Amino acid sequence: MRVPLEGSLPDPGRFPTVPERRDSKRGREKVEDEHGEEGNACGRWFRRVCPCCCPRPSDDDINHVLVTGGDKTDGLDGSNGEKPGTAGSELHEFLLTVQSVDLMKSQSGENRTEHRTERFRSDDLIIRRGQTFPVWITLSRPFRQDTDKLHLELKTGKLPTVAKGTHVIIPLVEELADDRWEAAVVKQVDKKILLSVNSSPTAAIGRYRLTVETNTTGGSKHQPANDIFLLFNPWCQDDSVFMDSEKERQEYVLNDIGRIYYGTQNQIGVRTWSYGQFNDGILEACVYLLEKSATPASGWSDPVNVVRVISAMINASDDGGVLEGNWSGDYTGGTSPTTWSGSVEILTQYHAGGAPVRFGQCWVFAGVFTTVLRCLGIPSRTVTNFSSAHDTDVSLTTDVYLDESLDPIDELNRDSIWNFHVWNDCWMARPDLPPGNGGWQAVDSTPQETSQGTYRCGPASLAAIRHGQVFLKHDCPFVFAEVNSDKIYWQRKADGTFSRIYSEKNLVGHFISTKAVGTDERHDITALYKHTEGLEEERIAVETACSYGSKAKAFSSSLAQDVSLEVTVDGDGPRMGGDADLTVTLRNSSWEPRTLTLNSTAAIMYYTGVLKATVRKDVTEVELQPNEVKSLQWSLDYELYRDQLVDQAALMLTLSGRVKQTQQVLATQFSFRLRTPDLVIKPIGAAVVGEKMAVEISFTNPLPQVLKAVTFHVEGLGLLPARKIRYGDIGSRASVSLSEQLVPSLPGTRKLLASLDCRQLTQVHGVADITVLQK
Repeated sequence: MRVPLEGSLPDPGRFPTVPERRDSKRGREKVEDEHGEEGNACGRWFRRVCPCCCPRPSDDDINHVLVTGGDKTDGLDGSNGEKPGTAGSELHEFLLTVQSVDLMKSQSGENRTEHRTERFRSDDLIIRRGQTFPVWITLSRPFRQDTDKLHLELKTGKLPTVAKGTHVIIPLVEELADDRWEAAVVKQVDKKILLSVNSSPTAAIGRYRLTVETNTTGGSKHQPANDIFLLFNPWCQDDSVFMDSEKERQEYVLNDIGRIYYGTQNQIGVRTWSYGQFNDGILEACVYLLEKSATPASGWSDPVNVVRVISAMINASDDGGVLEGNWSGDYTGGTSPTTWSGSVEILTQYHAGGAPVRFGQCWVFAGVFTTVLRCLGIPSRTVTNFSSAHDTDVSLTTDVYLDESLDPIDELNRDSIWNFHVWNDCWMARPDLPPGNGGWQAVDSTPQETSQGTYRCGPASLAAIRHGQVFLKHDCPFVFAEVNSDKIYWQRKADGTFSRIYSEKNLVGHFISTKAVGTDERHDITALYKHTEGLEEERIAVETACSYGSKAKAFSSSLAQDVSLEVTVDGDGPRMGGDADLTVTLRNSSWEPRTLTLNSTAAIMYYTGVLKATVRKDVTEVELQPNEVKSLQWSLDYELYRDQLVDQAALMLTLSGRVKQTQQVLATQFSFRLRTPDLVIKPIGAAVVGEKMAVEISFTNPLPQVLKAVTFHVEGLGLLPARKIRYGDIGSRASVSLSEQLVPSLPGTRKLLASLDCRQLTQVHGVADITVLQK
């Protein structure tokens, strides 16, 4: 039974102020009966509840129990007009009530530091499963371990159930075990007891409601201030997310700043992202995602299930999740995806209103996903795959359909190759798969294809992907195609059927990148996803995977060829506002001359590989001498693309041709982007906690046209919350600077992030390290 922590209990005995009717013989007989062998009603009740605390009274002490603490009386005949009574103080001595519970939950306290949750800006108790935590309980009287009964109860979810692990009863034991919920008294000071509570390493994570129960009516009432947040524990060997490297745990769980890569495989760009998983309100927002998913809390013990739930809830495609995707280039009514530089503003806005935040693209989805996973205790990282295939028909190949003249058939070309795509890796054991498939798992929240009817992806074992074992769950075929599919060219014949005329092997899945552990360098993890291109192991993996695809019979080894085609870009590549220059290299490896007709098409492209508009087409006759290597210069004038560009300033050059002597078909698609300038951020004055300082943000417009309605976005953990600055227009080739005031709130090296957004120019950003001193 439960009563409030504070407040007195009503007197369960007689009411001494109520007079007895002296002229009632029946009343006198009732009084005499109540003082008979069975004792009073209160005593009988206590004997039923706790016979050890209230034994059957003897004839000698019945009168003592009844009259102690009552008004003066002459006897049982009621001659003074008043009934005898009993005081509540005697009965309170029997009750064991809970006066208060101290969870020792301050940020600098033992619980938070031992569980590595002291960086969360929250007043709640935040612990990791599989670890012990101390709790002080103040009782109404000293606790007697030999006779008193006490236990804790934790409840989570809408319908807590003991059998499903969402209603946890924590008993008191003499010695704690490592793999279950238990508590032991380790210290007693008068009416206070110190419990050491052990949590199960397989418990469901989330928000728990705590009560303390006793064997009398003196249990505690649930108080929201005593709610406990339980997280996954990468430091616990019995937790399925255990990671044995401390450096990696510091990076993949505790680091709240990251780097996200974008661009093309030949022009890799990078931007800093503020994850902010410890910011005020972010943990509550992450738990809110689990609760809003309407999935049973009993499933939140399994990280495989949790990441699938979160993968679906990050996008808003079918469940009203966090972010609404938009690849149209029109962001009216929302924020341009390139403007975001962190997750905090997005999650805070979603938690406050419950409506999807507009708008996101793959790196925004992935950045928010990393924040949620790290916040919940699952080691995770943001991963970028350059030349990332999007397979739409589960063929595990990227198919390009051409007509009789070798021109693309747009309505059939559903597959695409994104310049880059950003997703996530998360770390966990996979007891649901054959041994060897644990460790890093690919997960993706960008809504591309459905998985079991919902827009989500993963977790897909990187080990399974590497070996082409696409029959293992979850979504291995899709991820395999992204990183290691062959590109197959099909030509339409006169009868309307298609024949396979050419294939490219080493086209997708390049420079798979993530931030290095402990530094801001780029770490190439391609070898975790695939064998080195050209090795026998890589070909076996491809053929194994494709044998499970929708075009298994059509897949065969590549055709022989003696002329090769390659497109390259010089240096960092062309810059925004200038001409785009590329080099096309043809190699004739035969001892005979070769002649071919080369068709070239340049198109503006979304970074997802979807073409927007063709801006140039050419046909070139090329003659190659035996063993000759010939380089052709290809250039695209600024005036041809200036009014067509979309996000990421991406373009694609498609080349195709046929060798006259051998009928060999050559084909390739080369994507590239126009580099944009960086924002330069310069601190002005010393940075001290609590003291005002300024920063200067500088920018030069690279375009020979005016930038209209420019907006700057500035934020920095421990420096200032997200802030939008509406600047106005910036003239052609003009340089501007603006100054912003801020008051640092946290010491140490902090990162200030800034981005610029306008219709004519996107993907402009900058970052500065600011060392903040303690006041």
